[in-house]
Amino acid sequence: MIRSMTGYGLGEEATEQYKLTVEIKAVNHRYCDISIRLPRKFYAFENAIRNLLTEHVSRGKIDIFIKYEETAGNQARVCYHKDIACGYMDAAQQAAQEFDIPLGATGSSLLRFPEVVTLEEGEADASLMYPVLQKVLGQAIDNFQAAKEQEGEHLKKDILEKLALLDSHVDFVEERYPDLVQEHRQKLMDKVQELLGDRQIDETVLATEITVFADRICVDEETVRLRSHINTMREVLESREAVGRKLDFIAQEMNREANTILSKVNDIALSNRAIDLKTEIEKIREQIQNIE
Repeated sequence: MIRSMTGYGLGEEATEQYKLTVEIKAVNHRYCDISIRLPRKFYAFENAIRNLLTEHVSRGKIDIFIKYEETAGNQARVCYHKDIACGYMDAAQQAAQEFDIPLGATGSSLLRFPEVVTLEEGEADASLMYPVLQKVLGQAIDNFQAAKEQEGEHLKKDILEKLALLDSHVDFVEERYPDLVQEHRQKLMDKVQELLGDRQIDETVLATEITVFADRICVDEETVRLRSHINTMREVLESREAVGRKLDFIAQEMNREANTILSKVNDIALSNRAIDLKTEIEKIREQIQNIE
């Protein structure tokens, strides 16, 4: 199943205590670049989340957004730490006596010192949430993969249509080549006849000249290889693996054969078809850039 690198997936779970949401978004990228944004509560799970996702994707710039909300009765609590506050006050009083300066302490100023007041979450243990996070992340990944496969089917259909058009261009090149040789032979005969008049034409010399010409413009090897690349690309498109890089390599080889054909032919019709070949191959390469 061909998959696009572009996709979106959502997973959610809500209870009386919390609501957990996981969003996955991805766009094209040459490599696998994963960015994870998650609440501090889940920092310890970042590597596990990354490893789980890499089991399902191989390319793309992927952003994961994890949002965790607790209900009003389960919100974080403000906690005052008396021992720490007393320590700050003792130090402040000693400094005031030593330097003979006013203490100037207020309740609000005291609360601004580190660790005097902290927020403690209502959930007893964040690790208890990991199974839930796995479940919701799995939902998001499933939806994400489904979206990528749906878009991949559209890409596959478009590429197959373009490959069929390439086949028609190759058909024309192969059919046109014998006619081109025959037309050249006739031109040579007409030219020689014009120069020699009624004198006998040396068929050996004429045959040699035609053979040289035919060999110079022969594109049999190129068309055979081009058809092979076209068929190989069709086969690869049926693969269930990540094939974006492989398809890109095949497209490069196809373009190489099209360039050779264009450089060999000296016929307007064949040149135009060779240009059409290159144009369609470039369109295929652009689509391949979207495939994982």
